[in-house]
This record gives sequence, C-alpha cells and structure tokens, in this order.
Amino acid sequence: MNNPIILIVEDSQTNIQVLGRVLKDEKYELAIATNGKEGYQMAINIDPDLILLDIMMPVMDGFETCKRLKLLDKTKNIPIIFLTARGNPDDVIAGFELGAVDYITKPFNSHELLARVKTHITLQQTIQELKRSLDEIKTLKGLLPICAKCKKVRDDEGYWQSVEKYISTRTEAKFTHSICPDCLKDLYPEYYDKKFKDSED
Repeated sequence: MNNPIILIVEDSQTNIQVLGRVLKDEKYELAIATNGKEGYQMAINIDPDLILLDIMMPVMDGFETCKRLKLLDKTKNIPIIFLTARGNPDDVIAGFELGAVDYITKPFNSHELLARVKTHITLQQTIQELKRSLDEIKTLKGLLPICAKCKKVRDDEGYWQSVEKYISTRTEAKFTHSICPDCLKDLYPEYYDKKFKDSED
C-alpha cells in the first residue's frame, strides 16, 4: 500500500514549515499549494487521502475551495480539515456545513494536529477498504463459470480454483466442513436413519 498523500493548502510559508515538521516523521507524502485555486486543481490531479485547508487565502478562500471540491465526484469524498486562526463558532459551523470533517486552530498544537490527522487518515483508509470489499462482493453477483464435474470456478483471470478458495480470497468468509442431509443419506444411510428416526421419535 502506498503512503497516504496529504495536500496542504496554506499561503503562509511559516505555517507550511510547521506542518511539514510535525508530519515529516510519519509515513505521509506531502503536497503543497499556496492558494485555494491551486489547491483545488492539485486535489483533482493527485487525489490526496486528506486535505489540510486554510480558510483565509488569496485568489480563492478555503470555504469556496471546499465547496467546489465537494461538488465534484472525483474529490467529494476526500476528508478536509480546516486550518483557521479564527475562533468564531460561525466559521466552524460553516466549515462543517460545507462538508469538512474537522478543524484545527492556529497556532498549531503539534500533538493535537498529529492526532487529528492520524484519525482521519485511518478513517479514510478504512472507508476505502470497505468500498473495495463491497466491490469484490458485488462481483460475486454476476455470471460465475463453474465446472459441471468438479465444481471448480473460473476467476476473472481465467484460472480454475475451488469455490472455497475463490470466495475466501474475495471476502472474509471462513469455511467449516459439514454434510447436508441429502449427502448424509446417500453416503451414510445408517447414520441418516438413526439421526432422523431419533428426531422423529
């Protein structure tokens, strides 16, 4: 799995340096934009796992940038954390209403910043993994070639494998072995008779 990409959209070089120092020891790839318009375009191009978005910026402010990103299918699910020096509750509420997942106030508290970033990166990775799992499960709803004799199935790459292996590699289902009543009657009639006669009695 590739390292998570964090897009920092911030016009202050000092704040960019602070963010870089806090995040440098983690396994994150950092991309930098210095205004909202540039950040908007970079988000489309690089598909980051998280965006740290300043509110007060030239060219296009953070609110407008967030609003535009949430209108695009390609970027609407990227989590956005607002960076703000303004403690006005109305600004925080406005950010959440636009689709941001969190906000961090300036000056940055390193531990708080790192904790919030880690939390939202982990959540995003979990969501993506769930989506991949659902996509895998959905493929099981289509036509699945199965051998009429040995009951092996053919995967998307043309290889034949057991049903158990096919399903277990695509879902988290685990198999246990048992025997159905019809097979029990066919293979072990004495046990079948005893089992079902006892249950009738």
